[in-house]
Amino acid sequence: MSRAIVLVLDSFGIGAAPDAATFGDEGSDTLGHIAAACARGEADNANRSGPLKLPNMAKLGLFHAHRDATGSVAEGVTLPESLEGAYAHAKEISSGKDTPSGHWEIAGVPVRFDWGYFLDKTDSFPLELLDAIVQEADLTGVIGNCHASGTEIIARLGEEHIATGKPIVYTSADSVFQIAAHEEHFGLERLYKLCETVRELLEPYNIGRVIARPFIGEDSNTFARTGNRRDYSVEPPAPTVLQKLDDAGGEVVSIGKIADIYAHCGITHKVKASGHDALMDATLNEIERTSQRGFDKKNQGERAMIMTNFVDFDSVYGHRRDVPGYAAALEDFDAQLPKLLAALSEDDLLILTADHGCDPSWHGTEHTREYIPILVHGPGFTPGSLGERGTFADIGQTLADFFLLPAMADGTSFLPDAA
Repeated sequence: MSRAIVLVLDSFGIGAAPDAATFGDEGSDTLGHIAAACARGEADNANRSGPLKLPNMAKLGLFHAHRDATGSVAEGVTLPESLEGAYAHAKEISSGKDTPSGHWEIAGVPVRFDWGYFLDKTDSFPLELLDAIVQEADLTGVIGNCHASGTEIIARLGEEHIATGKPIVYTSADSVFQIAAHEEHFGLERLYKLCETVRELLEPYNIGRVIARPFIGEDSNTFARTGNRRDYSVEPPAPTVLQKLDDAGGEVVSIGKIADIYAHCGITHKVKASGHDALMDATLNEIERTSQRGFDKKNQGERAMIMTNFVDFDSVYGHRRDVPGYAAALEDFDAQLPKLLAALSEDDLLILTADHGCDPSWHGTEHTREYIPILVHGPGFTPGSLGERGTFADIGQTLADFFLLPAMADGTSFLPDAA
């Protein structure tokens, strides 16, 4: 039997990609700038203090990968004397630096076409689109219609939304249409239905995602987004490694927002969880559940992939430019890794990676075009460097190789011959 666990640390970039200047991101470095702030005492708070402490990811090669990507060791970091995993840094070949592009490329399907975008900072959406949404969804109107941070626009317009019943619509530098609405005053199911309507109306605009952003609270001081977010993505342009595994009779477990990102294509078992602790617990539960089915090499017919997205790195800390919060979240995640490693069998393949950067020290509030880490622990891998990978799709190709699936069109496998 073959089993792979893929953990995506959403937005955890490790240094500006070669084409970062094209995106206005030359000099960005999510990991490096967080480490530097910690080393200088600029990320001390009630939850953490001092240099960035990630001993378990360090043993898997995280800081070695960052050094190779940037040319220097992160500030305040001492490289471990020995490693327990293989590591690499990978660049993106997809046209964007958004979540679907990064995840699809990880799964072996780069995005070579250009997404549609709403570029105007104010009056962002075409009037004919808004008119169609209002008519089709039987609304009295919408508010927002601009580029905005989700928490900021809810604080600013949430009370007006409750008073008028008009949903808050906004976008960003990504190919996205976001809709915020109150779970009780507007209704959660009504919000989901509205997003489905908008998804259909956006077809001519080639927009990657519609995101439902439900919130609770009664005023700007108490508004808070909930864990009932839902993403409505278009389907990947070609079968991902998830779909190929599903087609071959394998099990594909999505935890968190993974299923939404892949438009539920290739997902056989969906687990909902919100918050990093809950996501890790769900991952451990799925490892235990699948372990009970005898996942070992004596049962070659059984194949399973567990994929988890740790979204708070991006949505709670990266976009909100919260360096101390990002650092504390990384340290909390790292502290839970031994528990996960202990749950694995000797035949399991573990891959830790990311989908793009979101440097919390960077200007603006958007993603950053960066290298991502690939940290690998599994059978046949010798601790050390796997070099620079020319595309995130090397991960998908490696998974196809590991599961004995037909090769992907893109990517080069880094699976050892003996695995």
